[in-house]
Amino acid sequence: PGFRVRSYNQTLYLLTLLVEAVLILVPQPVSFLGAELTILNLVGLWIAISTSYTFIYKHRDDIHRGGMKMSRAIPLSVAYLLGIAGGIALIQTSRWGMYIVTVAYTTLLVTVVLGAWSTMLGMEQRQLDVEQKERQAADL
Repeated sequence: PGFRVRSYNQTLYLLTLLVEAVLILVPQPVSFLGAELTILNLVGLWIAISTSYTFIYKHRDDIHRGGMKMSRAIPLSVAYLLGIAGGIALIQTSRWGMYIVTVAYTTLLVTVVLGAWSTMLGMEQRQLDVEQKERQAADL
């Protein structure tokens, strides 16, 4: 279940990145862009926090099987918090708003790509463990 949840959430994070890129590319007033980015990053932050809460407090057994770690939740949360800060700065027409959004976007993209890689390696390792157990059982 842990790998399934991680894969699902990584897809959601990538979708938030896609929507954010589309919003940035659409010509519109900067204050509207800031409001849209703030809302989108609030949604992303909610996803990251709710998933962490679920696995830390409700499904503690699944946390180890799926490789869920707080070290993955922290950069996601920080990236979304930066996105919120950047959105608020854009609402106030600050010059620094897009720089903050860019840092948030890049942090989130790197975190999601590394998380996807980690998920893939974890699933491969699980498969190798199963194959090794089958070979040991056949040798007996």
